Amino acid sequence: MGPLEFVLILIVLIVIVVIARSIRVVQQAKAYVIERLGAYSTTWSVGLHFKVPFIERVAKIVSLKEQVADFPPQPVITKDNVTMQIDTVVYFEITDPKLYTYGIENPMTAIENLSATTLRNIIGDLELDQCLTSRDIINSKMRVILDEATDPWGIKVNRVELKNILPPKEIQSAMEKQMKAERERREAILKAEGEKRSAILSAEGEKESAILRADAKKQAAILEAEGRAEAILKVQEATAEGLKLLNEASPTDAVIKIRALEAFAAAANGQATKIIIPSEIQGLAGLAEGIVESVKK
Repeated sequence: MGPLEFVLILIVLIVIVVIARSIRVVQQAKAYVIERLGAYSTTWSVGLHFKVPFIERVAKIVSLKEQVADFPPQPVITKDNVTMQIDTVVYFEITDPKLYTYGIENPMTAIENLSATTLRNIIGDLELDQCLTSRDIINSKMRVILDEATDPWGIKVNRVELKNILPPKEIQSAMEKQMKAERERREAILKAEGEKRSAILSAEGEKESAILRADAKKQAAILEAEGRAEAILKVQEATAEGLKLLNEASPTDAVIKIRALEAFAAAANGQATKIIIPSEIQGLAGLAEGIVESVKK
């Protein structure tokens, strides 16, 4: 192989390498900023592209995904002169690769400094208690301010979150004591309400029990009176029925006199020592004497 052939082969290999390096494939969620002779030329999106050798170059590869910037805690002073440490998290995405490349020298440092100054301005108008209870308001204000300020840089701020708010130790200790006292107060209130409710329920139970006992006594007295009345009624009915049957049987004088003697015996109730027999039934003295002897026994 002569020198000329070697040079031709070398030239062909160099051309192939240059062409191969000039063919670029842009991946998903990426953007290539292309410069031609030092000036901005175009922005490549997803797909296959060819770069003119020695004339064009890839100035910057930009990620179009949403990114997270977690900044270290920043000292801020509240309206009531309390110094706190607050660290923020910024969620952003690049919407214009050209502005992001040429708009500012160091975008991340710019966002960090801008978030710190914005946070100091917002916290400076709030007191400590407002800072601790108004995170959503602070987040919203910071997002609006940062989004507006970063528009010339091709950046869109989606969310801003205050990750930690750290008051001084003495303030934290005072807040813990306050929370402890508040919890103890709530516990005492709940305990008192529980005791009150228990006493009310106990009194209501005793009241209902007394009502039920009185009602039971009333019902028992009514039933007892109804029983006595029914017994008297039964006795009267039996007596009337006996008289009716006796009257229907047309008893003789002797039978009536014997019934009278039985009535006298019943009147004596086994305790009388004497029985006065009416003159109408003296004829039955022998029978009466037998009845008296039986009663004495």
